[in-house]
Amino acid sequence: MSPLIRKALRMSAVAVVPVGMAAAFALQAPVAAAAPAASAGQAAIARLTTVGQPRVLASRHRHRKDRRLRAYAWAARRSGHPYVYGGTGPGYDCSGLVMMAYRHAGIRLPRTTNEMLASSKLVRVRHPRMGDLAFYGSGHVELFRKWGYTFGAHDYGSPVGLIHYGYGWKPTAFYRVR
Repeated sequence: MSPLIRKALRMSAVAVVPVGMAAAFALQAPVAAAAPAASAGQAAIARLTTVGQPRVLASRHRHRKDRRLRAYAWAARRSGHPYVYGGTGPGYDCSGLVMMAYRHAGIRLPRTTNEMLASSKLVRVRHPRMGDLAFYGSGHVELFRKWGYTFGAHDYGSPVGLIHYGYGWKPTAFYRVR
């Protein structure tokens, strides 16, 4: 074992870094970029104390948050595709578009609107965000965009796209996918 590594191991026993500090270091610039400015011994200690695990956990958490946004982005790229009853691509019906959008984001939802409503993967919310599900009764579902707008396969004869809802036609419930 080289003297430098031996010294780093001895120093690491003294330099105990709290978990929060280790996470803060892990989310900073890579240690390799700071190594030329620091001595070799300090760089070795930094590598030993900044375990890569906090970075992995943070990226997994961020990955889960972005799924509804990734589902919405995938669906938005299907804008202009035709409405096809029972379709899951390249033509879509309402639940087929939602199911495929979330499937591309890594979440498997049931095929029909009624099955989606009965799914344990949905949690009802009062303040929806972009990508959440907007149900019109129990027979129609679209992706929430912002207040007044949903995105989906609306009806036969109209292409997949942004829908402006209002009086007489508005979502009755909003759900977030876990």
